[in-house]
Amino acid sequence: MPPAHTGAPVIPGASPLSFPAPEPHSPGRPGYRRMSLALFAAGLATFALLYSTQALLPAVSAGFGVTAGQASWTVSAATGALALFVLPLSALSERFGRTRMMTWSMVIAVALGLLVPFAPNLEWLIVLRAVQGAAIAGIPASAMAYLAEEVRPKALVGAIGLFVAGNSIGGMSGRIVTGWAAQAWGWRAGLLTVGLMSLACAVAFLVLLPRARFFRPASLNPRAMGRTVAGHLRDPLLLRLYGIGALFMTVFGAVYTVVGFRLVDEFSLGQGVVGSVFLVYLVGTVSSAAAGRLVARAGRRGALYLAVTTTALGLLLSLADSLAAILAGLVLITAGFFAGHAVASAAVSRTAKTGRAQASALYQSAYYLGSSAGGTLGALAYHASGWAATVGIALLAVLGVVSITLYGSHAARSERRPMAAAVAR
Repeated sequence: MPPAHTGAPVIPGASPLSFPAPEPHSPGRPGYRRMSLALFAAGLATFALLYSTQALLPAVSAGFGVTAGQASWTVSAATGALALFVLPLSALSERFGRTRMMTWSMVIAVALGLLVPFAPNLEWLIVLRAVQGAAIAGIPASAMAYLAEEVRPKALVGAIGLFVAGNSIGGMSGRIVTGWAAQAWGWRAGLLTVGLMSLACAVAFLVLLPRARFFRPASLNPRAMGRTVAGHLRDPLLLRLYGIGALFMTVFGAVYTVVGFRLVDEFSLGQGVVGSVFLVYLVGTVSSAAAGRLVARAGRRGALYLAVTTTALGLLLSLADSLAAILAGLVLITAGFFAGHAVASAAVSRTAKTGRAQASALYQSAYYLGSSAGGTLGALAYHASGWAATVGIALLAVLGVVSITLYGSHAARSERRPMAAAVAR
């Protein structure tokens, strides 16, 4: 079998074996730092663009004279389109490369981000947001597969945690910037500001991202991809992880789609102050980056139990009529969500031995379908019965995460018993 091409220059007459094989990126190396910064910028732009209208929903609703449920489609259309397109775009990344797919997705998403503020009506705004969500779909699954191929296995959870941390800072900064810009100049100016911020992130991504050294292109074979996807969907562990990602995101989508309406309706806060509430995303940055250490100490299921308990406590605390209690509840919800997401997404990358892009794409599909469902259901529940109904939807999703994790623990014990009996014999 011929040696893999490493990209090093070939000297006539020299043996190809005289060049050392490239090593995966690991903490402390310059390539790892550049890669982390590049994907941090990509994660920041992804979440800032994807949820650019979320903090502005009260202003969008008032501007177009529509209900909270109708305005929420500016978020749900983007996340729903992302969920639908992430799998086919991940297949293209298997053929054309992770870095190429991420680059084109970033360029198109940012270009649309500069057009979205000029949508003439709600219908056009929803359409543009859906197309933008489809473009963004090329980033998350390709990024996860890129990390799984280019980073040492022991550093993978930490690397993915940094990417997720970029998501949290992007979600936070995007909402804060849009909030204050909207309060000063209107919601359209808020969206334009996010587009310009994401343009700067895209430039940083393109400059910093190291080339892929371990990617090997595969042919575009729909049947083979279908077999790969079917194999992932028959894997009980992967199915549980997909369900956990979807349910965690249902909670997050419901809470953060609706909380702006509650803060405006019940506390008469201005759009800038409502946007500043998303500073609690900094907690998510810390909890996602610390997910690797948490798994090392408590194990994957132990980390998930801790994340889901923290999320549930935050939901219950948010039911209080005190603004301080609501903010404390958001802190707990955010910490629990980002920790759970980092643990589950890293487990998907480590569990899938083949077709990692498809495995990550299926997780992202489930994850963003959860976001779309959570945002829409949460807004409808709020419109019908207030914040308590939104929390009820979120707590049902939390109960689903607990049930799946408990089932996983039971299944693991059941699998160990026959092995222990065989060893005893």
